[in-house]
Amino acid sequence: MKPFLSLVCSLALLPALSGCSQAEAPDAPANAPAASSTPADGALPASAVRDDNVGAVAEQFPQVTWTEAPPLPNVPAWAADAVFYQIFPERFRNGDPTNDPTHASLEFPDLVPASWAVTPWTSDWYARAAWEQEAGESFFDNGVFNRRYGGDLQGVIDQLDYLGELGVNALYFNPVFYARSLHKYDGASMHHIDPHFGPDPAGDLELMAAETSDPATWQWTAADKLFLELIEQAHARGMRVIIDGVFNHTGRDFFAFAHLREHQEESPYRDWYIVQHFDNPETPHNEFRYKGWWGVDTLPEFADADGGTDLHPGPKAYVMDITRRWMDPNADGDPADGIDGWRLDVANEVPPKFWQDWHAVVRELNPQAYTVAEVWDDAQRFLAECGFSATMNYHAFSFPVKGYLIDGRLTPHDFGRELQLRRNEYPPAQQFALQNLMDSHDTDRLASMIVNRPVDEPYARADRFDYDERVTPRYHDTYQVQAPDATDRQLQRLVVLMQMTYIGPPMVYYGDEAGMWGADDPGDRKPMVWPDLAYDDEASDPLGRERTADAVEFDRQLHDFYQAAIRLRNDTPVLRHGSFAAAHVDDKAKFFSFTRDGQRQHALVALNRGERQYAWELPEPPGAPWRLALGTSPEAIQMAEGAKTAMLAPRSGVVLISDSETVTAAP
Repeated sequence: MKPFLSLVCSLALLPALSGCSQAEAPDAPANAPAASSTPADGALPASAVRDDNVGAVAEQFPQVTWTEAPPLPNVPAWAADAVFYQIFPERFRNGDPTNDPTHASLEFPDLVPASWAVTPWTSDWYARAAWEQEAGESFFDNGVFNRRYGGDLQGVIDQLDYLGELGVNALYFNPVFYARSLHKYDGASMHHIDPHFGPDPAGDLELMAAETSDPATWQWTAADKLFLELIEQAHARGMRVIIDGVFNHTGRDFFAFAHLREHQEESPYRDWYIVQHFDNPETPHNEFRYKGWWGVDTLPEFADADGGTDLHPGPKAYVMDITRRWMDPNADGDPADGIDGWRLDVANEVPPKFWQDWHAVVRELNPQAYTVAEVWDDAQRFLAECGFSATMNYHAFSFPVKGYLIDGRLTPHDFGRELQLRRNEYPPAQQFALQNLMDSHDTDRLASMIVNRPVDEPYARADRFDYDERVTPRYHDTYQVQAPDATDRQLQRLVVLMQMTYIGPPMVYYGDEAGMWGADDPGDRKPMVWPDLAYDDEASDPLGRERTADAVEFDRQLHDFYQAAIRLRNDTPVLRHGSFAAAHVDDKAKFFSFTRDGQRQHALVALNRGERQYAWELPEPPGAPWRLALGTSPEAIQMAEGAKTAMLAPRSGVVLISDSETVTAAP
């Protein structure tokens, strides 16, 4: 969740950014010779050119395997083997239309026309329903945030087999707790699942009405019980479940704030929030003022304890109670029936002492719990101080990958350097737990990042290669909403190959594997595209611009590539546990390669971001001869058996494997 971001480029990294070219790639690759000596296929062996742009990444970095890394108590053993899949519940699948949201359940029902209705799942995203047009002329201001599509927990349960076949083994849910908004970051409760995600909304709301902050008053609603069933079914398929925790703020319907708003200074919750002015009942005006998260008054912020190093005792005790509830639901000391971890929203806006105490409770409940902080910049010190397992790895993965593989501006040499500089800020064991994502509910989708990659404009934020900058037509009318073309999909497969072969668990945002595209919020939260549903073409534009209609359908070819890349990671221990080293790079040709090494197995990954075929001199295999494990397309590589040189197609990548001839120990 990010209203504004203020990332500062580390001075230590500034020299490395000199490789961010602002010019387009030349027509010919860097290793092309003079015309008179060019081979018929237009490529030249890399050995023909030896200058500063060709060879290995100069800096040497520590190379450590997972088994060699000193263990950390806050990093669970399973994290290195995880493949995460992020689910935005309201938009994943409508498995039970009888529980669909109602007009009364909306965030501001008084401001929404009475003709409101649940939006058809398969409709054109940018087409506006009659009730939206009645509300006003703007796509963004008059309707889209009041849409509901009816996604629910039953929809997730119904698709667990789909997720299992994709190969993911860890599910991250955006907030599932009771809230009025579509995103649920404005929680009305943290001890109940949203009633409209379960089978009996009316019954759940009735059960909840008499509860307080005292856990003795808490009931298990139908939605709560269905979520526990989801956990059980996920665990039965070998999938772990982590959920979003929002411990910085609540919504205005949250029981404590609702009581405070009604009873003012007489409320026992008056110190839970940062009240700036209580209402004076003797005046006709409402003087009640409080601090909202980043000034958003629908998100009242919890107060800190005196001194600001801890959360106020009231909300702190409540959060500890709900943590126990969801990590060990039957309170028998066995966490098998509970969630396996947490993703913590705006974690660096909650005091460190709270996180230290909270992690003590989490580790007591489940020593193998995974906690991942939402921090967009270098998070090493914060993680160490507060006890987190990992961070969402925007800074050390998403940013440089965008600079090289999407934009084609960060040189391969500096890409390898940035990857290692940023990753090596963290202890070795933690490097294998960093959550490597490319997009999320807070960014434009990967496919649309690629469609909107910069052409010749300079970066506004060079330290992050303009990741999450100018990413919505709501504020930038040059942002394009069309579907990706074949070239864009080639780049997407390159990114996925990098993601599935790098150190640290990858995370796929729901629908990326199905071919979905979209701008930042709300465009990144479209309803999931399923193979069994027929969708309207996306023919409308949010700004009324002319566009060609794009077919919306499940992309089987892209899905199958994601599935193959995930399967390769799951089946190849060295891709999860092996050390990392940058290998041969060629800046002019935009070619980058790296190795993942273990004692039993060795992987060699090559990425050709260039526009020309690349002649790649294969290094000597450390064990058995190199074998092709995966390519981004059937035409990705031409490699004859026993050949010393392979031809890598433009915008293509491959994974080669060499198995050790003598098995000594697991990688």
